[in-house]
Amino acid sequence: MILSRRARILLFVAMMLGLAVIYVPLLVVVVNSFNSSRTFGWPPSGFTLDWWARTIDNAGMLQALLTSVEAGIGATAVALVLGTMAAFAVQRFKFFGRDTISLLVILPLALPGVVTGIALNNAFRAVLQPFGISLSLFTVIVGHATFCIVIVYNNVLARLRRLGGSLEEASMDLGADVFQTFRFVTFPLIRTALLSGGLLAFALSFDEIIVTTFTAGPGVTTLPIWIFSNLFRPNQAPVINVVAAALVILSVLPVWLATRVGGESAGGRI
Repeated sequence: MILSRRARILLFVAMMLGLAVIYVPLLVVVVNSFNSSRTFGWPPSGFTLDWWARTIDNAGMLQALLTSVEAGIGATAVALVLGTMAAFAVQRFKFFGRDTISLLVILPLALPGVVTGIALNNAFRAVLQPFGISLSLFTVIVGHATFCIVIVYNNVLARLRRLGGSLEEASMDLGADVFQTFRFVTFPLIRTALLSGGLLAFALSFDEIIVTTFTAGPGVTTLPIWIFSNLFRPNQAPVINVVAAALVILSVLPVWLATRVGGESAGGRI
């Protein structure tokens, strides 16, 4: 498709405007984290590193960060196991209702978070409370896993569709059993898909706030909930700026790694 010079310029301007809408507010947050003022005022009245030092010593923020990491790791582990198993079942076997199951696996990501949160809250109260189990970090992990599974499932399913089954069949024809074939043939071929899916699932879990609100019990505070709770407290404004800026910077890493790994495998390094 050949575009005129005028069309290319218009597309470039539109692209730059779209990127500006996304990234200029993030840049403002990062700059504001060094603002010497206690408010979100702009432009900054001065620059300081004092707020970063105080944030590192904030016990509430550190505990919320630890909770988010624990929830993210737990949800990612569950998603890797269940998402991979579901992908293998849908891709490697033909059975009645296969397309329906595939739709049901993907559906949680399409549902509004508030709907998922209310549904999980009602289910946990109906199923767990009779056994004396209340809302806790465990229910947060389960709630996050419902949509993290979709990320892993899509990554592994796409890889399996591209690979086919000829190499596995050749391995078993040469005398390898199912476990040997998976260990020496299948797993090396899908490990980059698992890694990229796991990184994206962790990032999605770490950032989740809506489902967490409905599934977290008393005393369970993740970092997004902590940020939202302290957002409108004047004395906490500088700390919120620092935490938000740190998250902006740290969030780039898993996304970059996931795209890097996915790009390498798509280019033939499988």
